[in-house]
Amino acid sequence: MSAPVPISDVSGVREALSILGLNGDVDGSTLKAAFRTAVKAARPDQAGGDAERFRRVIAAYRLIQAHQPPRPALSAPAARPAPTPVLVLSPMQALAGGQVEVRLGARTVRVTAPRGLRSGDHLRLRRGAADGSDLYLSVLIRPEDGLSVVGDDLFMTWAVERRLMADGGRVEIETPVGTRSAWITADMAAPVRVRLKDLGLPARGSRPAGHLFVTLEPSSDVPSAAEDLLVRFTRVWTQERLAA
Repeated sequence: MSAPVPISDVSGVREALSILGLNGDVDGSTLKAAFRTAVKAARPDQAGGDAERFRRVIAAYRLIQAHQPPRPALSAPAARPAPTPVLVLSPMQALAGGQVEVRLGARTVRVTAPRGLRSGDHLRLRRGAADGSDLYLSVLIRPEDGLSVVGDDLFMTWAVERRLMADGGRVEIETPVGTRSAWITADMAAPVRVRLKDLGLPARGSRPAGHLFVTLEPSSDVPSAAEDLLVRFTRVWTQERLAA
């Protein structure tokens, strides 16, 4: 094993800089580049190289390194801001409003959500932050029970008797706000979708009321119109009323 090269082989920083072909203060990248060039040219196994010059190049590099000011400590990465708490609503909660529980760290807070909130809205929770300042909750509406929200509008599917889909006629649809009727024509191109005006999210601020879009799906399990009337009749005319 070869002995370490003593730094004392070079008398001072000025001489060391001269050996590496440098002058004055240099930064780390300039010093490294000059050292690589000088040590490559002085290698004894290369043409024109010299063992003594090779040793002095290494000593010069180490001496300059020893006298360079220490690098400033890397600053700690900036702490990421805490994520904005999210108020998750179902489409029905967005439609009608109501009480919703929100998890805030170790706390669970009950929030009153007004009707008509949209995804992307922010709801201010007075003094809801840990330091007592106001907290803004980001609103997110997730699909639930076959109902979804896009912008101001609601979307759902509804099963319809196959014969009615083929022949056309009036369709009775159970919407989130009650039974509504829609008319379809015979053999409409799939997917058959009807729009029920103003049955989407209610108007709020500058946002107008949305619409309800219902995709009709043909099904053999749905009772016909006559069968549906019979079911309704049976519910009303009980045995007691028939006997009266």
